[in-house]
Amino acid sequence: QSLLVESGGGLVQPGGSLRLSCTASGFRLDNYAIGWFRRAPGKEREGVSCINSSGGNTNYADSVKGRFTVSRDNAKNTVYLQMNSLKPEDTAIYYCAARNYYCSSYAYDYWGQGTQVTVSS
Repeated sequence: QSLLVESGGGLVQPGGSLRLSCTASGFRLDNYAIGWFRRAPGKEREGVSCINSSGGNTNYADSVKGRFTVSRDNAKNTVYLQMNSLKPEDTAIYYCAARNYYCSSYAYDYWGQGTQVTVSS
């Protein structure tokens, strides 16, 4: 079973918004950087965003800069990905993943099962 759980996906029209949530099952996320990844149809998984354990550092893929915002509320043990101005190209399964403290392009220890985001008119 996955140690992380994503929620908030769904069907939205182009230009719409969704907020994804990532929560941990049975442990706190305070000491973990959380990355967001996605796998679009016919494509390899790609990194979307990351927030370090303190929340003081965030990263975004060029394709989502200015549209997506990652944040965390450690009191709620939750990391969010606010997605605005959604495009059909954003259609994918979105995953969150955890690694100790700092964002990285690799070596994430825990993963969720993913949540489907579909952007279509």
